[in-house]
Amino acid sequence: MSDNSDEQRLIHHTKDSYGVTFSGDLLEQYKLYVQSADNVSARRVSSGRYLLAVNVALVASYGFQLATVGQVLLLLPVAMVGILVSLLSHHIIKSHRNLVDVKFKVIHELEQHLPAALYTYERRLANEGTSKRYQPISETEQWVHLVFCALHSGAVFLFLAITFGGFQIK
Repeated sequence: MSDNSDEQRLIHHTKDSYGVTFSGDLLEQYKLYVQSADNVSARRVSSGRYLLAVNVALVASYGFQLATVGQVLLLLPVAMVGILVSLLSHHIIKSHRNLVDVKFKVIHELEQHLPAALYTYERRLANEGTSKRYQPISETEQWVHLVFCALHSGAVFLFLAITFGGFQIK
């Protein structure tokens, strides 16, 4: 059984216990880890673009359905898919943001062992800026998908009003 406190430390060796390549290896690990944080952000952007395009296509299908003789047969299933896509998008963005937050905590801790703490310094400057506190774009992205969710929910209510409430589209 290993020492639990040893497993929770980021740096497990000193320069003396590791050897002469300690600094170079630490820097290389730092570079790889920063790249992995960038990769998570790139995946978030890529999946966000895809799911945004799906949402836009679903919303466009509402207009197409209503323009073709006021047909609403597919309105409910499309709206339900839209709600699922919106909630999935919201979850994916939140999940990626949480992972990136953890990765940057590790990066900030690694920077304590490097000559310069660029990301730590950048974050401090962003939070001290003359305008509002720095707000990650992922926070705004989440709202976009929640707006789509509300729009799709409105389509569900429109379907119900047309089908059961006698509401007519002219």
